[in-house]
Amino acid sequence: MEQFATEEQQVEAIKRFWKEHGTAIIVGAALGLGGLWGWRAYSEAQIETKEAASVAYQNAVETFGTEGSDAKVKAFIEENKDSGYASIASLLAAKQAVDAGDLDAAASHLNSVVTFAENDELKVLASLRLSRVQIEMNQLDAALSTLSNVTNDAFAAEVSELKGDVYQKQGKFDDARLAYSNALEKNANNPLLQMKLDNLSVSAAQ
Repeated sequence: MEQFATEEQQVEAIKRFWKEHGTAIIVGAALGLGGLWGWRAYSEAQIETKEAASVAYQNAVETFGTEGSDAKVKAFIEENKDSGYASIASLLAAKQAVDAGDLDAAASHLNSVVTFAENDELKVLASLRLSRVQIEMNQLDAALSTLSNVTNDAFAAEVSELKGDVYQKQGKFDDARLAYSNALEKNANNPLLQMKLDNLSVSAAQ
């Protein structure tokens, strides 16, 4: 699962942004609503709710790797599933599950992000990771279905590469070669991708 590295950096950046600015953004948005529409009581309630979610998020992620952390993180995600904090916590929980070899749990966390995240980039990251988990679990048709929902051109190279991985496992070497070639056109400086393409000839001959 070393392919997670680049996406993990993106998630870390998002996580740092939310840690540093999340509450301020949420408070500003709520105050803006209050000033524009006069929903003072509504905005104050929203501020309190979001601030509470921020504190709960910090408490949850700080428990990662400690005894009982899984239950605490799951409880936080369930109670805040419609928030950006829950989506980031789910991505982190999925990574931990992958590291622990619990692919079923990882898939569950990632599906939660795909279903509930409001941020499109988080949905894409979760979909890419979910497809990798599904490939590892040999759920190849499910992986292709997951990838079909990723339409952001910025991730076209990753989608093509993962489709190539699926086709290679299915023994569809011509389709895999085409997918890897498409990925290389978009990301020429990827030695691992070139290696996958080169190894197809060996796989096809076996």
